[in-house]
Amino acid sequence: MSENSAQAIWLTQEAYDKLKMELDHLSGPGRAAVSAKIAAAREEGDLSENGGYHAAREEQAHQEARIRQLTDMLNRAQVGESPANADEVAPGARVTIAFDGDESDTDTFLLGSRELLGLDNSVDATNVYSPQSPLGSAILGKKTGDAVSYVAPNGRSISVTVVKVEAFGS
Repeated sequence: MSENSAQAIWLTQEAYDKLKMELDHLSGPGRAAVSAKIAAAREEGDLSENGGYHAAREEQAHQEARIRQLTDMLNRAQVGESPANADEVAPGARVTIAFDGDESDTDTFLLGSRELLGLDNSVDATNVYSPQSPLGSAILGKKTGDAVSYVAPNGRSISVTVVKVEAFGS
């Protein structure tokens, strides 16, 4: 197991419960439904030219991959609440930063897990940073107005200023 895959994933209790429900469904009724599709298609005869059988097997493979992903995420989950008083950058906060102190070049993102996005449609799916990412770890614990530098994966040093910190969902 790599070091990154062993890191915790921050989730709210609501997100954790949602993922747990999805896992329970996929592991129980979902598996039974796909198995029934495979069995029904198998009864149609020649499997080499049976599109329904191959589609059901592909669906099963995708479902099993999602079950593994959910199991891993839930095992690594760190459950907490979004900060109610967001005066400091913490997991679950929506953060706006300015690059190189330029107030016009900003980025707003959720500091947490992509799995939280299903709970709040106002956050763009591309704008999520893990607290363990280079940017996430650099701004963790900082307050509005604090400036920090971090080293991007390409090796470049980037300076940012925390412009705004909001509670997730506000």
